[in-house]
Amino acid sequence: MNFYLCLICGNVIELIDGVANRIACCNQEMELLVPNTVDAALEKHVPFCEIVDGKVNVQIGEVVHPMVEDHYILFIAIVKGSKISRVDLKPGMEPKATFTYEEGSTIFAYCNKHGLWKKDI
Repeated sequence: MNFYLCLICGNVIELIDGVANRIACCNQEMELLVPNTVDAALEKHVPFCEIVDGKVNVQIGEVVHPMVEDHYILFIAIVKGSKISRVDLKPGMEPKATFTYEEGSTIFAYCNKHGLWKKDI
């Protein structure tokens, strides 16, 4: 799963199918987001999860990520092969989501200030 960012307006998109050349926004090519997996800032960005009864409960950060107007998690997604489930978030909401668990899934989270993060489960 690939996500792209517009460096001008901040739009984030996911590529569902096709070739990633010429993806543009604001008359400029969008940047491929490369997910981070290690967070030196008290683990506030790496998805933290627990698997219970076939569900995966996700919280962003072992120390819960802030959800204020200028610093928040935009989405949490879980990806397995060609399947993706995503929860969109806004400031003031909790950075948490529950998904159906499938072995070998990857969780992604996007922070509006610190970019894309992932954890393989």
